[in-house]
Amino acid sequence: MIQDALSKLPSGEPEFPSSPSELPDRVFQGYQRLIYREAGIYLAPTKKALLVGRLSRRLRELGGPSFGTYLRQVEEDAEERLRLLDAICTHETRFFREARHFEFLEQEVLPRWRAQGHPGSGARRVRAWSAGCSTGEEAFSLAMVLRLHLPAEEGWQIEIVATDLSTRILDRARQMLWPVERAQEIPTRYLKAFMLRGTGSQEGWMKAGPELRPLVRFQRLNLNDERYPTLGRFDLLFCRNVFIYFDAASKGRALDRLVDHLSPRGFLFVGHAESLGGLTQRVRLVQSTIYAPGLAG
Repeated sequence: MIQDALSKLPSGEPEFPSSPSELPDRVFQGYQRLIYREAGIYLAPTKKALLVGRLSRRLRELGGPSFGTYLRQVEEDAEERLRLLDAICTHETRFFREARHFEFLEQEVLPRWRAQGHPGSGARRVRAWSAGCSTGEEAFSLAMVLRLHLPAEEGWQIEIVATDLSTRILDRARQMLWPVERAQEIPTRYLKAFMLRGTGSQEGWMKAGPELRPLVRFQRLNLNDERYPTLGRFDLLFCRNVFIYFDAASKGRALDRLVDHLSPRGFLFVGHAESLGGLTQRVRLVQSTIYAPGLAG
């Protein structure tokens, strides 16, 4: 237990480590256990510097308690545990990241769905999930592709659920506002059709246009939870560069729950450095990092 480990801390623990080497191993192991238990994220021993760097600012805000004292605090304070997890999570993202995933949608999936859909069939509704959405670039990349290829005037309904563990990062995502420099990540036809350049007080920023904003709904979700209630099933499920922070056990559990929410016609997208091999037999490989429901071959 974490509390057992803490009771054995050496009395000479630095009040505020200035380097990873000053953080006692027993305290670091306490954080390892807590973060794994709460989020399924495995913090390898090599990540001690990351932990010190990510938590130092919060500890200064609290007046400089020791890392051991702060660990005791987050064990007892659910709100502070959320701040800890917010600090630990990495939020690297960009528009149209891993472009071939969007090319697969444009060239293979959406033309077929559009050909199959017809008024009154109920097939003109598409649901997508951006899991680990960070500041929203992935969700709005999806929104642009889906809206352009499945137009509202043809009766297509689009819903995108964007989830993340971090409440702080979700607050940013809900603003639907990004530095204008990020425009270079967006293909020209999507940029011109859907993004607005800020003026006046919003000079230097761009915002999602009115056609996109109603399509995306943000909510907090922990992929380590035992179930994901109220989400329903999705035709497109993007969970990219999330599993790299999990060990095999937590990855397998989360993957099983994700597949529960994948529609029979759906596709699951993972990151370029991720593979589902050996984790489940419930999906088959369509092409590298893209999976569909069905028995693995």
